[in-house]
Formats: sequence, structure tokens, C-alpha cells
Amino acid sequence: MTTMQAIQKHHAGEGFKLIDAPVPTPGEGDVRIKVLKTSICGTDVHITNWDEWSAGRIKPPMIYGHEFCGIIESVGPGVTHVAEGDYVSAEMHHVKMTPSGNGAGPQFEDTHVIYGVDAPGCFAKYVVLPQWQCVELPDSITPEVGACLDSIGNAVHAATQVDLTGKSVFISGCGPIGLYSIPVAKALGATQVFAADVAPYRLELAKQAHPDFVWNPSDMDGDTNIDEAIHQATDGKGVDVVLEMSGNARAITTAFKTLSHGGSMVCLGIPPEPIELDLNRDVIFKSTRLIGVNGREIFRTWDIMLDLLASGKVDIDFVLTHHFPLSQFGEAMDIAKSGKAGKIILTP
Repeated sequence: MTTMQAIQKHHAGEGFKLIDAPVPTPGEGDVRIKVLKTSICGTDVHITNWDEWSAGRIKPPMIYGHEFCGIIESVGPGVTHVAEGDYVSAEMHHVKMTPSGNGAGPQFEDTHVIYGVDAPGCFAKYVVLPQWQCVELPDSITPEVGACLDSIGNAVHAATQVDLTGKSVFISGCGPIGLYSIPVAKALGATQVFAADVAPYRLELAKQAHPDFVWNPSDMDGDTNIDEAIHQATDGKGVDVVLEMSGNARAITTAFKTLSHGGSMVCLGIPPEPIELDLNRDVIFKSTRLIGVNGREIFRTWDIMLDLLASGKVDIDFVLTHHFPLSQFGEAMDIAKSGKAGKIILTP
């Protein structure tokens, strides 16, 4: 096979192109992975829509996609970390590996280059990556779950920014990462977990993870809003931690109001444009700990995530709602944009 089907961001504008691309060849220290499953992330929606963030970051033409799992099919010269036949996913933030010099093993540094964003990604039958990107998976991880580990890792990384033991947690936004965050927060010791979104479909999914309360702010009556409902549920205190997964300006403003004095606001959702923040009211005078989260902690988050999944404390199957062949990417993307989906799995 010399060519493969792939999804390409073909120009600086809305849309995508289904192409026949050359099958990539692994170079020094690289591996070629046969993609078993891949999945659509919110970042892929941003790239397809070509919003302000995408226009300032993406350099078309480029194969995109950054969530997948697969089997290593061939290796380039100098590969020692993994081998042909290994079942893997990958950390798609490109890491620079350097010897530690103290016998503690290799040290990794995030280079701020992301495969599928800044370099060719995995919406294809094959993807070539440096060996150090690969994370070996146990057989207990199904390919469908393996294709979502990148985004599950985002939820785990966000939730581990604060010790959740005995804490109340509000998850603002029930896209896939927000949905993962419900069982993750509970597994990490949260005593109360609240969730909110404006998409009824996703709120029904959220209920399957059994949070304490689920709210749709669009459906609340004029006498009660999310802020008031959360304060009522926490005896007037407010929540200890907000995991902000929506990226919506109005939701972010509301989320700050739900926080208790000295609470922590963990922001992972990506706003499509700059938003206003009342720094005095929401952060300084409230002693808020404001934390931005990007990706995962390499590779500590992977270890925590795989342990949580292996223990059975975190089950994310309820989030996996749709399955398509890669050739039906357009239909899959339309559903992703509609809000009537959890995680969408693609098969190349």
C-alpha cells in the first residue's frame, strides 16, 4: 500500500478535504502506527470551523486529528523504546527526550508542538511519530477507549490540579471532557459533583455518571440560576472547585460566582475569542486560585489515567455515543457540532 485515506485541512478557511495521501515512512527514532480507532476532539471542530484560534495557529495543508490508538507496524533506525506489534496510544504534545544524568531515566520536555495541530496527525490509516510519544496500553483498554485517552487525560490533568478529596466540584460544560470529569472527580474523592450544560442530549449522558445534581441553565426558572442552585446545594458556601470545560464566556462568568471564598477555578475550555474578567471581584478579593490547563503532564497524567481505568473506578463507555468510518468524517463532524453526541469514534 503506497497511499492511504486521510482528512486534510486543505486551506485557510472552513471545511476539510478527504484525500489520498502517501503512506508515511518512519525515519530515525520514528515508528509507523496502523491506526485502529481515532476520535473527534473539540479542537478538531475549531480547526474545521476555522475560528480565530485556528487561523492564528494552523498552517494548511495538513492532516489533522490527535486522538487515536493503534498497532506499531514498522520502526525506523534507532528505535529502542517500543517494538513492532505493540498496542499503543500517544502523547501528541511533541516531547524532547534528554538523559537525566542521575540514573532516574529519561527526562521529557514539552516543545509546544502538537501532532494534528502543528504537525501531521492521525485522521488517517497510518501515522508516524517519534518513539518517545508512544504509550503502551494494556489489553484491557479497548480500541474505542484507547482512541479517547488523549481527552480523558485532559480531564484527569484538570482534576488533579487540586486535591479533590472531600471537596465539592462543579463541572461547567458537559462536552466529552466534562463528561469524563464526572467519574474522574468521584474517583479522586470528591464528595459532591455538580454538572451543567445547555445541551439536553449531553445532560442526559451526564446523568449516567450519577452526579449529585445536573442543571440546564436555559431551563431554570426566573427565581433560580446556577449560582443560587449551587449555593443552596452547598449550604450557602459555594463549591470548592470548578472544572471549567465549556469555554463559553457566560458560563465562565457564572462559574466564578459559584466558587467559595478561596476556591479553585481550573480552566480547560477554549473560548473562541477573548473574554472579559472582573479580576477584583472574581479572583483577588475572593482569594481564588485560578489555574489554566493545557494537555497533560508528561507522562505522569498517563500513569494516573491508566491506573484509574484499570481499577474500574473510572468507566467512560457512556460517553462513546457514535461510530463512523473515516470516510464519513463530514457526517461525524456535523453531529459533533450539533451538541447531540458524546465522543465520536472513527475507523480508518
